[in-house]
Amino acid sequence: MVYFANHAMSSSFQDQFFIRSGPQSPLLIMYSLVNILTEGRGGSAGNKFRMSLGLPVAATVNCADNTGAKNLYIISVKGIKGRLNRLPSACVGDMVMATVKKGKPDLRKKVMPAVIVRQRKPWRRKDGVYMYFEDNAGVIVNPKGEMKGSAITGPIGKECADLWPRIASAANAIV
Repeated sequence: MVYFANHAMSSSFQDQFFIRSGPQSPLLIMYSLVNILTEGRGGSAGNKFRMSLGLPVAATVNCADNTGAKNLYIISVKGIKGRLNRLPSACVGDMVMATVKKGKPDLRKKVMPAVIVRQRKPWRRKDGVYMYFEDNAGVIVNPKGEMKGSAITGPIGKECADLWPRIASAANAIV
């Protein structure tokens, strides 16, 4: 939260948040806040609505691409700040850090980013429809959000397709 008060602030606080005296200072603050808020998802577009989080840390999901991985084990969720004793959880469209539990030996025992494309836990869309898939699945990506594989097996969620255009272009069905 940013307060626009007329009391004296330390120069380090001013340097950190780009606060300057003058008529344009609220614009500078808003510009810096917008930059901070939009930094998160490389290679993605749009915002994401609140969804039911169905995949906590330590969940195993199917790998839905043709990289040679079979199972992905979620070890962390990108963008989760956290709360004491609460497991970070992911949903459709979230980027997670994962390891390959079954698959090609050159993919195993490495931490790599992945994006969740399907989840079994039902979530409510803005139009009132409750949506869920038959299985939990993700695809391996690079840190920018570009897929490592070239094809996706099965449908992907619309929420994922809106956020990750490179994944949407490789999908054969968007639900």
